[in-house]
Amino acid sequence: MEITAEMVKTLREKSGAGIMECKQALKETNGDLEEAVVYLRKRGLAKASKKEGRATSEGAIGSYIHAGSKIGTMVELNCETDFVANTPDFKELLKDIAMHIAAAKPRFASRDEVTPEILKQEREIFAHQARESGKPDKVVEKIVEGKMEKFYEENCLLDQYFIKENTVTIQELIKQKIAKLGENITVGKFARFEISK
Repeated sequence: MEITAEMVKTLREKSGAGIMECKQALKETNGDLEEAVVYLRKRGLAKASKKEGRATSEGAIGSYIHAGSKIGTMVELNCETDFVANTPDFKELLKDIAMHIAAAKPRFASRDEVTPEILKQEREIFAHQARESGKPDKVVEKIVEGKMEKFYEENCLLDQYFIKENTVTIQELIKQKIAKLGENITVGKFARFEISK
């Protein structure tokens, strides 16, 4: 099948990938646009995984104030160069994460930040609840593991599902931007403020 310039242009608009990458994706998928998008995403996420260990000493701080000015957030988002920190894609990600923090109230950026004391306490609570409901000991550990996954999903920013697209976690959202921008991106510190009644 002949790959036309119009097909490449359409795929570029949909994916944000380069001309040669789009051309290759269309060749690999026999001109199927939807399959080409999937192909590019898979390749991009694979590339993103390779970039995850790289140092992120640049970046920006973003903020979000919710309507009514009762909830606000600040978040530090890091990348490898100031060039990427000033791109519209990076700024959009920063804004989205700041807004997500306002809505989802994460307590930690990642699982690594959860202290051993909190983990121990949560495990004990979940185990006690399982035993109280009459579950045998061999099942209790599986229940505790399942509840711990739920705990991470509710309390760790990177494990939370993005409020604007609830099929993607914040970690996956970041990986998509890494794939598009070609640099590692990490979340630094964040703070959420709320005026309570």
